[in-house]
Amino acid sequence: MSVRAVVMNPKDNVATLLSDVEVGAVVVVTSADGKVVKKVEAVRSIPLGHKIAITRIGRKELVLKYGEVIGEATEPIEEGEHVHVHNVKSLRVRVETKPSQGGIA
Repeated sequence: MSVRAVVMNPKDNVATLLSDVEVGAVVVVTSADGKVVKKVEAVRSIPLGHKIAITRIGRKELVLKYGEVIGEATEPIEEGEHVHVHNVKSLRVRVETKPSQGGIA
């Protein structure tokens, strides 16, 4: 049985796993239309729904999913490595809101 992951945009450097993966398993990465993009060997066990690097990502390089930046690598991430909060810093801006003063503007 092969393990699959899907990549949504050709610019992406991560793919989303469609099942759990064990160390050493070969992950078949497909595009959204089902075409095989590449095969990657898992460096670590990674749970279903998490991301796997499909290319080496250097420290401070941008992590791309859906063709969009989802974060910045905090350390080098090798192909086949688990990509998650332990090695990626989010670049999303949090918007702080003030509590309502109770009046109508």
